[in-house]
Amino acid sequence: MGILGRITSKGQTTVPKAVRDALGLHEGSMVEWEVADGRAYLLSKSVDIAELAGILGNPLGRALTDEEMDDAIGQAVAEDDERIRREWHERRHDGR
Repeated sequence: MGILGRITSKGQTTVPKAVRDALGLHEGSMVEWEVADGRAYLLSKSVDIAELAGILGNPLGRALTDEEMDDAIGQAVAEDDERIRREWHERRHDGR
């Protein structure tokens, strides 16, 4: 037999402690509901950051060299500097 709960008038329910413990859920945890064949499933979406490694793939198919990494960081900093200068200039001329 499962663990019983109750739905409030607002459609809310409390996830029982035994379920929270079993799924490793805590305040702020993300969960996903799936409905299939007349049943609802609650899935824990709590993920350790290490589990996300490689999720986007590697467009180069290889690791970046130190020089490539330095170039990419330098380009990102230059783009951010340009954006900051542009926004500062726009605010200055807009009277903000």
